[in-house]
Amino acid sequence: MKARSTLLAGALATALMTAAVAVTAVAPASAATLTQVTNFGNNPTNLQMHLYVPDRVAARPGLLLALHYCTGSGPAVHTGFQLSSLADRYGYIVIYPSVTRSSKCWDVSSPQALRRDGGSDPIGLKSMIDHVRQRYPVDPSRIVAAGFSSGAMMTNVMLGLYPDLFSAGMSSSGVPFGCFATTNGSEWNSECSGGRIVRTPQQWGDAVRNAYPGYTGARPRIQIWHGTTDTTLSYVNFGEQIKQWTNVHGVSQTPAYTDSPQTSATRTRYGGTGGMAPVEAISFQGYGHSIPFDAAQAVRFLGLDNATPTTPPPNPTTPPPSPTTPPPGPTTPPPGPTTPPPGNGGCTATVSLNSWTGGFVATIRVTAGTNGTNGWNVAMTLPGGASVTNTWNATASGNTGTVRFTNVNYNGRLTPGQVTEFGFQGNGSATGTTPTCTAS
Repeated sequence: MKARSTLLAGALATALMTAAVAVTAVAPASAATLTQVTNFGNNPTNLQMHLYVPDRVAARPGLLLALHYCTGSGPAVHTGFQLSSLADRYGYIVIYPSVTRSSKCWDVSSPQALRRDGGSDPIGLKSMIDHVRQRYPVDPSRIVAAGFSSGAMMTNVMLGLYPDLFSAGMSSSGVPFGCFATTNGSEWNSECSGGRIVRTPQQWGDAVRNAYPGYTGARPRIQIWHGTTDTTLSYVNFGEQIKQWTNVHGVSQTPAYTDSPQTSATRTRYGGTGGMAPVEAISFQGYGHSIPFDAAQAVRFLGLDNATPTTPPPNPTTPPPSPTTPPPGPTTPPPGPTTPPPGNGGCTATVSLNSWTGGFVATIRVTAGTNGTNGWNVAMTLPGGASVTNTWNATASGNTGTVRFTNVNYNGRLTPGQVTEFGFQGNGSATGTTPTCTAS
């Protein structure tokens, strides 16, 4: 399978790291729940829609389209990235869409997806936004998108297709608009992911402009995040996105402002020095596809933190959809037990595989036993010819045969029954591999 679900797993790691980044202010307690919405309009690729409406909605709420990584889901982003807890504080509404095709990757490759109103996933996403706007008094100047990995790619696509709809977007570990384009039906473009597609600013800008010919209005601002050692989506794509969007905005590629908002991070702003410059780029030295993403910084840039919630919230013009159980999907470690702890007092591990010809991604779920853990060690014996190429949320010892994975500093201490996940990408096949877990 060509759609490399590795886009993904770094985003899972980012979700874990996000939990360690302090949000600027503590959100109030909330009884709001994630709600599934059906029959929301034209939806050619059978996307799923979940909606988060905080208990206290701003009088004119912003609207955030939050786009998941490959193998992810809308509910997983709701759980892992603090966007909903910030919505509780600021009163904006969040749409959490989910892909239902097997890869769980967004279509950012097909000709249909890269043309305004051309078809595929963007049509369903636009329908979700229209559906919410018909029911809530959304501020049209604060309709924004944020995405992670494959979702970051789709953020670039949606900003390019619908500049008259979006005011801003956030792309975390993504690629420029049009970089993943293919004509053979493949979801994956190795030339782009490997950083081998390098174009002039004018060429990148033309790709955006040609998606909506004749449009001369304002263009959405964009915030771009990337790690310098990303091997899933090359760091080259960070610079190519800057080239693209500075050209679209007609501003200089020379930064107007540079600072360091957090450890190992360099932030540059283009076309302005303030917090809402046309282009803002945050580079993390020494980080790969997983970065210490700070949701509060993204929400600030997107302009979602400047409204005061009202009590009670405004009523929609039609009754809101009824809550449903979120579908299964990758999630960050929950704060407490979600399954009965293993009886051995140590830990257990299970594996799920997403494979394609010549490679695979393994996601390992570690569950602490009745005594909890101060650390854990997972061993897996790979079949002949299989090898580990990169790992996230764990440290690997060896890359062939029996490979041992140990926790990193933020996910080793687990309470009884608590769950964490790590993953790795490999060459060959890992079919039939069973992990074993030892706690310390």
